[in-house]
Amino acid sequence: MASSAHEDHHHHFPAARGTTTSAPPPTPSTTHPTSTSDSSAATDLLSRLLHRLPPSLSNSATTPLLLRRRSSLSTATATSPPVIPFTDLNSSLFSTLPTVSELGFFQLTSHSLPSELARSAESDSVSLFNLSTLQKHQHFPRNWPLGFDDDDDENNSGAGDSLFLDSACSTESTELELSSLREFTRELEKIGLAVVEALSCALGLRNPVRDDPDAVSSLMWVSNVSGSFDDKMTGSGRFYPYVVGLHYQLRSQKCSLLTDAGLVTVSCETDSILITLGDIAQVWSNGKLKKVRGKPTLGIEEGGDTTLLMSLLVTLPLESTVSPLLPRAVIKIDGGADHHDNQSKDSNEESREEERLFNSFSFEDYAWRVYHERVPLKDPLDRYRNKL
Repeated sequence: MASSAHEDHHHHFPAARGTTTSAPPPTPSTTHPTSTSDSSAATDLLSRLLHRLPPSLSNSATTPLLLRRRSSLSTATATSPPVIPFTDLNSSLFSTLPTVSELGFFQLTSHSLPSELARSAESDSVSLFNLSTLQKHQHFPRNWPLGFDDDDDENNSGAGDSLFLDSACSTESTELELSSLREFTRELEKIGLAVVEALSCALGLRNPVRDDPDAVSSLMWVSNVSGSFDDKMTGSGRFYPYVVGLHYQLRSQKCSLLTDAGLVTVSCETDSILITLGDIAQVWSNGKLKKVRGKPTLGIEEGGDTTLLMSLLVTLPLESTVSPLLPRAVIKIDGGADHHDNQSKDSNEESREEERLFNSFSFEDYAWRVYHERVPLKDPLDRYRNKL
């Protein structure tokens, strides 16, 4: 699913409960918002050029500072993710919110997703990666961002191939049996929506999913991983914007995360779900949440077999506009129950607008840019921060 192959196939993927719509192919005017400064665009261009420099130049005394900063990402800080049981999600997330907000990730245990289902879904996924390149592109839509992406290794990152599926794991063929992967995706989606609800509650924000079930979409991201752990500790690779990412831990192994605080390594329990807070969650929370850029990078021992990472991204429909969410206005009614005062929202919106840390922006433009440019050295949200 190389970027050159998608300039004529830039379509919306289905929402979690919606239908597929189409959009015009991106142009230079749409892929780069008009508010982008010349210096920001120049930095993006420089970073893309540096990604293509021969490895031998990375140790040169004349290597630009930006490239040297990329190599410095190989030094990661080890940390243990907070453990939150799904059976006590709301209260546990509320009590650990300061830690989760600072880290941008946590480990979810005691969930209802059977380990047998996860392993059956892995078997379904392995069979897909065993298809020939021709079969891959025949059986799956080439509608960005859906389909196989086989150009992840162009920067020698060792990332391997990736498969992007909608929430129904749709294919172009009836020959493929993906019942386990479909059920696995549905179960992860339910957990992901519950996490969004709990986060909104803990932050005191309006939950957009409760108001409109079609406000979010789900994207299943399956990727095979090869190469040694040190080879991949660079923070490079594909990025796709999301609210929360759910990464099922099929086995106990360390992985790397590129966070706002830098690169960290974490180890999770087998059959737990690593939850990462994405860039959209950071905007929705008006900067209260730190984020993880992209998905985790699994580490396998040198000479080990290729392994799979199955991630469910709770993301947005491409036509969405991204902006901070309004806080819930809560008042007490008879009996002591909480009641959301929707009437106060409009009267206070203007004052809240002045305090927003992010300007509104097109999700489609942003998603296309970060997915194809892959610039880990600078925060892709910087251009949308309110400088006033």
